[in-house]
Amino acid sequence: MTSRPAAGGGRWVEVDPARVGRWVEGFADRHGPPTASAQEYGLLLAAPDGATAELYAPPGAPGGVDVAGFVAAAVMPRRIGLLLARKGAVALGVAEGGDLVVSKVDTRYVQGRTAAGGWSQHRFARRRDNQAKAALGDAADLAVRLLLPQASRLAALVCGGDRRAVDGVLADRRLAPLVPLRAERLLDVPEPRHAVLVAAVGAARAVRILVRDPD
Repeated sequence: MTSRPAAGGGRWVEVDPARVGRWVEGFADRHGPPTASAQEYGLLLAAPDGATAELYAPPGAPGGVDVAGFVAAAVMPRRIGLLLARKGAVALGVAEGGDLVVSKVDTRYVQGRTAAGGWSQHRFARRRDNQAKAALGDAADLAVRLLLPQASRLAALVCGGDRRAVDGVLADRRLAPLVPLRAERLLDVPEPRHAVLVAAVGAARAVRILVRDPD
């Protein structure tokens, strides 16, 4: 379980789906038995002392109408696609439940910024832009080969890394069938590598909970 402050107050907690039931029991012990109400994002728990917990359903999972239904849906194995992208690097995968069953990582050199001025700076900038476009093109080609054939079987596509890089890959018209599957959640990951892709499976399946304590 991880925890971090939330913008606007409260804190975000990420919980493995199998531990959500136990987490809710702890919330009830601390704040009193909560009432549960179905929301578009998942489930809202409101405790007698004023504390609230917003449980966000994992990508591809329904929200459920009560805690038992939410947990049952969250732990159910789902087939999800993964697209992690940063400048010059991309990692693609397909996960069945918690297992990564398809994966591919590709890295292409993209020149960093230069301190040179004048014409040299413009030349290096053009070269860098061309390298970045070529890297996005390669990433889109990989997505066409690995993810597109799986589109009809995916419950969701979870992306991570740099949003502009991810948007650039999915802008390829060939990947249009994947766009409606894209989850709102963007995973915060370092430069994509195989180990990062493996760790992203757990992060993609985690239940995010926004907790607000009583005033």
